[in-house]
Amino acid sequence: MTDLDVSLDHRSAREVLDWSRAGVDPALRTAVDRLPDSMRAIAGYHFGWWDEHGRPTGADAGKAIRPALALLGTQAVGGAVDAALPAAVAVELVHNFSLLHDDVMDGDTTRRHRPTAWHVFGVNPAILAGDALLTLALDVLAGSGHPNAQEAIRVLSSAVQRLLEGQSADLSFEERTDVQLAECVRMAEGKTGALLGAACAVGALYGGGRPDQVEHLRSFGERVGLAFQFVDDLLGIWGDPEVTGKPVYSDLQNRKKSLPVVAALTSNTPAARELDSLYHAEQPLTPTDLARAADLIETSGARSWSQARADDLLVRAREHLRAAAPSERAALELDAVARLATHRDH
Repeated sequence: MTDLDVSLDHRSAREVLDWSRAGVDPALRTAVDRLPDSMRAIAGYHFGWWDEHGRPTGADAGKAIRPALALLGTQAVGGAVDAALPAAVAVELVHNFSLLHDDVMDGDTTRRHRPTAWHVFGVNPAILAGDALLTLALDVLAGSGHPNAQEAIRVLSSAVQRLLEGQSADLSFEERTDVQLAECVRMAEGKTGALLGAACAVGALYGGGRPDQVEHLRSFGERVGLAFQFVDDLLGIWGDPEVTGKPVYSDLQNRKKSLPVVAALTSNTPAARELDSLYHAEQPLTPTDLARAADLIETSGARSWSQARADDLLVRAREHLRAAAPSERAALELDAVARLATHRDH
């Protein structure tokens, strides 16, 4: 038996994520070991495997939601999970490429309770390390020898293009005062939904799924991804720093045009007008300003609206999951992971 063998009973979401991390990490480390030493040092630090001096640590490596979706996508169509390891590794590499770049662009100095890679190694080295992870992801798929590797590369590359478009829109929002809610949702669909959808799709491809199964599982993942972003944006305002690894009100401090913020700003309420004045003031926001901004977002109804949208997206995701006709255990576990992603503590 291997680390990726499972029992007959379906597991909780936490058990699935632990299983995914335990099974994928050795293959992920093997892939990262192929990087040039300078890139490997930064990547390993970012993954939490060692400190800036290369000394092993037990730092948080993340939740491993995307590789879990890839592995479960394979199981859902009746495929062998071990054969899907390249798919799971590839989506985790792409996700962490985006995190390395996001931290630079957002100026975030903390991730997973540690200084971000750019804060330790510098901006340019962190950008290059992100580039290295992206090219490594495609190399892992190309070198897998799987008959569907070429299609998986196409699916993942398309998702990366959508992710980049979403990130570009997110950055442009920082300079604008007229961001509309519909375009903010489209941004999140690309920035977050696309990769979760691709994770499910490449997993299904590596499991030998039918085209209709691949597409339904992709749609499932995309909707879970958008719901995940709604919840993540709520955490960016009200999340517990002990859970998120970021300061309280971190998104407000950065004046991010996140989903609940834009929902509040476009709500045509008194709270919206006061929030607009706060958000677009020239002076830095004080702790009192940040607390007031959070209160205004809640008063506008944007906090409850965001959670309701996440709940609705989960319902729609389940419809696509059923349409994919997955194996019973994989369906239960995919649903459990989706529920965890959309109902984190906040």
